[in-house]
Amino acid sequence: MADDQTGPLADVTPFPDTLDARLREQFTFLVEVDALKAVLRRSPLVAVERRENDAEHSWHLAMMVLILAEYSDEPIDTGHTVQLVLVHDLVEIYAGDTPLYDSDAGADQEEREVAAAERLFALLPEDQARWVRALWDEFEARRTPEARFAKAMDRLQPLLLNWMARGGTWRTPGVTAEDVRARKAVIGDASTPLWRAGRQLIDEGEARGWSRSGETTEGPSA
Repeated sequence: MADDQTGPLADVTPFPDTLDARLREQFTFLVEVDALKAVLRRSPLVAVERRENDAEHSWHLAMMVLILAEYSDEPIDTGHTVQLVLVHDLVEIYAGDTPLYDSDAGADQEEREVAAAERLFALLPEDQARWVRALWDEFEARRTPEARFAKAMDRLQPLLLNWMARGGTWRTPGVTAEDVRARKAVIGDASTPLWRAGRQLIDEGEARGWSRSGETTEGPSA
């Protein structure tokens, strides 16, 4: 992770002094976010036997927005929604991934991620830093139709991966099918048909023994 470095990753091989100052800041940020490829998530990939990383996850969400936007309960700006999903996990370069069903890890998630946002986006030129931070804040607040749909994709994507894995993180010790439904219900805030389909997969997974039946437990809300 980039957080293991004492400074930006670009400091390892500094750019020429003659490089345009604005471009230097932009290149530094773009090199830094390469670290997103090293942040592993809990979700298993379908094509190969390994866990996905945050960059793969963000790309998959962007593709889902393009393909599934027609199912939004409200009209959305697809391009803006893609921007939201591409930005939403950048803070995990420093804050790390917080597993959905890990209540201990979720306790200080907001504090860690806000500190990471302030540090990471400050690498950009000031105008772009404000713009990217506003995108991140919009996703987190979920007050716009685009942000609600982006969050729905963030919850639907691992649901699809876990279905393909015949349980995946649904098999996390202590997690029940009711936990899964509770954590995924935010999909319904943006899309009634996608949440209906999501519930079908969760219910069928439970029926097949891919998740435990039982009462819901405490966990992070993210």
